Amino acid sequence: MALVSWCLRALLVVFWIRPQVHSALAPENEVPLRPTTWLPEGKTTTVTLPKGRTRRLYFTLKKKAAAMSVTVSPCDVQIEWSLSARTLKDKPVEVKPLKSMQWSSRKSLPEVWWRSPGTEEKMHSFIGTRVDTYTGSSLPPASIYILRLRSKQQSSRATVYLHEGWGSPGVFPLIPADPRVYTLGVGMTSVTLSWAPSASITSLPESQKSYEYCVLVNSEKNYHSLCSAQESMLKDQRQEKRERKRRVTAWPMLKEWWWEQWDTEAEAISAEPQCACQGTESDCTVSDLLPDSKYYFDVFVIDRMNGTSMAYKGTAAQTHEEAQSAVTLLREGELRWVTFPNRGSKSDQFFSFNPRGSQQSGLLTLQSCSRGEKIRVKVSSQGRVLTSQAVGGDLEQIWLQGSSSYLIHLGREGPAAQDASPDTATSVKIQTSSAYHRRGVPSMPSTLQIKSFSRLRGCSSVTLAWMGTEERSLYCVYRRKLGTEEAESSLNMPCLGPESRSDTERVLCKYFQELNPRRAVTTAVIGGLEPGVAYVFDVYLMRRWGIPIKYASKVVRTRKEC
Repeated sequence: MALVSWCLRALLVVFWIRPQVHSALAPENEVPLRPTTWLPEGKTTTVTLPKGRTRRLYFTLKKKAAAMSVTVSPCDVQIEWSLSARTLKDKPVEVKPLKSMQWSSRKSLPEVWWRSPGTEEKMHSFIGTRVDTYTGSSLPPASIYILRLRSKQQSSRATVYLHEGWGSPGVFPLIPADPRVYTLGVGMTSVTLSWAPSASITSLPESQKSYEYCVLVNSEKNYHSLCSAQESMLKDQRQEKRERKRRVTAWPMLKEWWWEQWDTEAEAISAEPQCACQGTESDCTVSDLLPDSKYYFDVFVIDRMNGTSMAYKGTAAQTHEEAQSAVTLLREGELRWVTFPNRGSKSDQFFSFNPRGSQQSGLLTLQSCSRGEKIRVKVSSQGRVLTSQAVGGDLEQIWLQGSSSYLIHLGREGPAAQDASPDTATSVKIQTSSAYHRRGVPSMPSTLQIKSFSRLRGCSSVTLAWMGTEERSLYCVYRRKLGTEEAESSLNMPCLGPESRSDTERVLCKYFQELNPRRAVTTAVIGGLEPGVAYVFDVYLMRRWGIPIKYASKVVRTRKEC
């Protein structure tokens, strides 16, 4: 029992005094034994920088190296980096026995310098976001160089390149003495840029060039490096993807399919910035910009062979404001013919309409009056586009509701408009009306064809039939003798309205309503005609709202003998 007690006391003494002995033997500047990151020469090395932590890279130089250069390229945030060297007081020969020890290896070699007497000299330091290079003579052979990097703002990364000897390493493209990007011209939707050429491009023959300029355009800021632009784009893509995921609400049976779609999109995300790489020309024009908007322009010269790049000093420009077009106020129920000039001039026209009544509802009707050509109509309210559609020969009805004011934008468009003669004018019929008690657009007939009956055709009269609607409306019939210039022209005028017809041409007006649309057929007997004469008949659907609807013209010839 006494023996066991003595052994326990001995063990306690050993464990108690062991840390104290280790502490007494360890010098203050001793580096714990751990794997060491060595910086290779002549190779681009990417270093990850956790926020607030200092990363160390070590390297030694060859005996014949008279000089060296270290280039550090920050990515997207400001970093701090410094270069220092520790030189042994004694000759390097004294280090060799240590290197042959079993516990020592290349990874633990820095401990040899800390365990041996020596001095540390700070050679260079830098704080910023731009690419920085230190170039200087080498120190005595018994020296180890320590590169320290740190990012205080957030986790980031940097690229490091070590070159032994004097002169440029040649792995980074050269930036001219004047690295600024100049703005040569600013338009409403374009900006022209120019910059001094890089010596990397001008000094090599065309067949050996692996360099090109890339122009980056964005509306946020200028970037100091291509890596910074790539990181910013990736962040935007990830944020957009997270927002899309939050908006998605899938049924259980579709859940698996939805997530497969998101996974596919995630694989498609690329780190390449949206920039235009245009070869070796030191000027370019950036187009398709928005008017009255500020843009930032950056130019990078990229070495495709080595995968490196350098940035010019970017610039910013504000595009010109779009010329304010005149806006014409459309009055209640006013029928207007809008004529567009030839295609050589800007033909877009703008109108405004303010519906009456507390419901703020109205009806916009349009019809292109040029055969084969379409008109683009865009209706917006308070800066928000409500509808945008093409209008041809058929009558279009657009329901307006929920706003006290509407902006109507009309313009020529479409393949037919491009094929038209430059000197050809185009017109469109437009009308706006307030609809106080309506809940939607008025109903249209199922067909706009007019039918005649051969058996009911006489020498002085014909019988016509057409489809109506379930709403009570007025229908008017007009006639013209075929063979006259007016009659033939009416056949090729899709939006010839009753306001352009003579009262002597009107032969009949009648009200009609049928609640069953399939049975909404009405007929009319037109008398007082001449025997053996061809007539052009037109039927108009007259409404309180919108443009009168014109049915397709119908040609009917009366009998010669009865």
